[in-house]
Amino acid sequence: MRDLFISFYLNVSLILAVTLIKMKKKILVLERDEAILEIVSHVLVDAGYDIKALNAEDGIYEQITAYQPNAILLDIIAPSTTGTEICNKLKKDKKTRHIPVIVYSTHAKVTQTIKQDCADEVLPKPFDIDDLLSVIETFTG
Repeated sequence: MRDLFISFYLNVSLILAVTLIKMKKKILVLERDEAILEIVSHVLVDAGYDIKALNAEDGIYEQITAYQPNAILLDIIAPSTTGTEICNKLKKDKKTRHIPVIVYSTHAKVTQTIKQDCADEVLPKPFDIDDLLSVIETFTG
């Protein structure tokens, strides 16, 4: 009986380990440019991530709450209140503050200030795909 229990325990442990390895990390991508959104989405899917791609802020908080991503890739077009508000709200909310927010932008002012304000990491556009994947891997483990 003891041997049967040990065998069962080892099999269940192995199944759980394989399941955890196979679980895809979820990335929510907010990018207004459809072409960039499509490219980034393809790159991330090819790298093994599950993607929720959005091209507008409408309902973003509800989408994040429902999707529960492991990281958020947030495009901030210009130093505007919209992108900064999204980032700040995510970091202040108990339900979302644990989610890493990776901001990318073409604007130097954004890349200089947003990390101080709320972003976990900032990538200047244009960015190298390998750098993007490396940053995402760093924050999603």
